[in-house]
Amino acid sequence: MAVGIPQKRSETKAATEEQVKTLKFPTADTDVDFDAIRDLLYKRFGIIIADQKRSLVINRLLKMSQRHGCSTIEQYYKMVVTDKTDTLICELANQITTNHSHFFREPVHFDYFKSTILPWMVKEHKAKDDNDLRIWCAAAFSGEEPYSIMISLLEYFGADYANWHCGLLATDISEKALATATSGIYVDGRLHNVPPEILDKYFKKVPDGYEVIEQLKKEVTFRKFNLMNKTLPFKKLFDCIWCRNVMIYFDTETKHEVVNRMYNATAEGGYLLMGHSETIDRNQTKWKYIKPAVYRKE
Repeated sequence: MAVGIPQKRSETKAATEEQVKTLKFPTADTDVDFDAIRDLLYKRFGIIIADQKRSLVINRLLKMSQRHGCSTIEQYYKMVVTDKTDTLICELANQITTNHSHFFREPVHFDYFKSTILPWMVKEHKAKDDNDLRIWCAAAFSGEEPYSIMISLLEYFGADYANWHCGLLATDISEKALATATSGIYVDGRLHNVPPEILDKYFKKVPDGYEVIEQLKKEVTFRKFNLMNKTLPFKKLFDCIWCRNVMIYFDTETKHEVVNRMYNATAEGGYLLMGHSETIDRNQTKWKYIKPAVYRKE
């Protein structure tokens, strides 16, 4: 799941400014209006849509309505809420949010992961005679972040990687994003932070850009998961959770509920990495602040 809702020129084609001005959202109890769409996304995914995003969101809703053969947004809304598979509501959430990511985004986290977190994980597990390192990328979107984490693991361990069980769990609410992640194919622009030697080692050139090698793909498990779930269905505790650039969409209460559930799913001494634009109220959580966007369970 991604962040922000930047306006694009192409979207003005879906609904002109005049269309937006004249579009009438019904207000009767039996009808659907903008607030109903907003409430739906908040209840299901914790996504906050500000009032100033109204026109932009209407543009996208008109486009989605047309795509599904609906003559009104109300008709599209009813189609979404009656979809038993949840496919449409996940598609809606993906369209309302912005799908922006690239490899090794916020590189300071990857440096800290290799210099501090991984050495602690190795020491901790060796002391327990346990080789099962557990890492969760909780907002995987289209795969750039989990593959970046996995590359960091492979580079850190080198030939010793075979002696560890370092599989990575990567989750997101969007089936479309997860399909891209599973394919592992990315346009050149998503790889501008990848050093040439890493590009040569872990990617192969394909007509549409680059594809991650099979060794990398098989080490990441992609699953659909909604962070609004009240319980986390994981049998073992995680050593490190990456949950970056998704909670800027959450209100304060939702954010603290999510990070506190993650706290309970983390081993003693484990880490939580958030986006640098995201913070936690230290009075509302047990997580210990380590440095900007880095927290620890102590």
